[in-house]
Amino acid sequence: MIRLEGLTRSYGRTTAVDGVDLEVRAGELVTLVGPSGSGKSTILRLIAGLDRPDGGRVLVDGVDVAGVPPHRRAVAMVFQDYALFPHLTVHGNLTFGLRVRRVRRAEADRRARAAADRLGIGDLLDRYPDQMSGGQRQRVALARALLRDPSVYLLDEPLASLDAPLRFATRADLLALHRELRTTTVHVTHDQHEAMTLGDRVVVLADGRVRQVGPPQQVYDEPADTFVAGFLGSPPMNLVTGGGVLGGDPDVTLGVRPEDLTLDGEGPVAATLEAVEALGSEAILLTRCPDGTRLTVRTGPRPGVAPGDEVRLRADRLHRFDAATGRRR
Repeated sequence: MIRLEGLTRSYGRTTAVDGVDLEVRAGELVTLVGPSGSGKSTILRLIAGLDRPDGGRVLVDGVDVAGVPPHRRAVAMVFQDYALFPHLTVHGNLTFGLRVRRVRRAEADRRARAAADRLGIGDLLDRYPDQMSGGQRQRVALARALLRDPSVYLLDEPLASLDAPLRFATRADLLALHRELRTTTVHVTHDQHEAMTLGDRVVVLADGRVRQVGPPQQVYDEPADTFVAGFLGSPPMNLVTGGGVLGGDPDVTLGVRPEDLTLDGEGPVAATLEAVEALGSEAILLTRCPDGTRLTVRTGPRPGVAPGDEVRLRADRLHRFDAATGRRR
């Protein structure tokens, strides 16, 4: 289990982490998601001991690890850039840490082969990093972390450098591995799909602060504020302040997800279709209302409309936020 209590870290005049309180339960996979500069990787580094907090505490399994050096913390970290030794084979990369810890050669070999087999790279032990694909190298990095048998895994955007098909496959491998091991895991990403599909819970960060914590579907369905509403979702939620085409009161911001807007010949909202993004399995419609408000609509693959058409829309589900604070009502 990990508990962060009032965690703060600043660099000069920039506050990277601002009073973060968070508990990651034993065996849970929690995903930290947010835009660049939101404090995600800094939090991971503070847990790992690669950086020191200016205030607050980091507790791992109930123990304050403030004075514990990184190599003595029961954590294993996987980086975006793999951090493999280029002059060592896969076998050498996997056994290096074990040999440093004075594990017998035969035992190190056995454990390295077992970890490699678990990650599906057992046939690559004699290859060097430059002889492998990005996905294979990432599996080597994961296998190396696995060999530490840690209490906590820290994953810092490990899939960011992979192309889309490989990212999808490796994401599935990560999820299967977590379900097998049930090791407490904190995963950092800026990719919403990873956040929604991997995490038992999602932590949405902005400007070094926690904006919302909860199960992925709950955070998507009930965003705590307009930032979360606009950040999670692709395309993001449509937000209209002060009444406008969606109705409502001047002190309320109304939000509607693109999939909750429906083409309806008798709908109350009139709009002009400006563009159609055909994505194969679905289409994204970009519309503009007479008052200039733009609304994005997600629909089926063949919506039957074209740019320039006058359409009418119906909002099937609205979200209400305070116009002044942005908080959910």
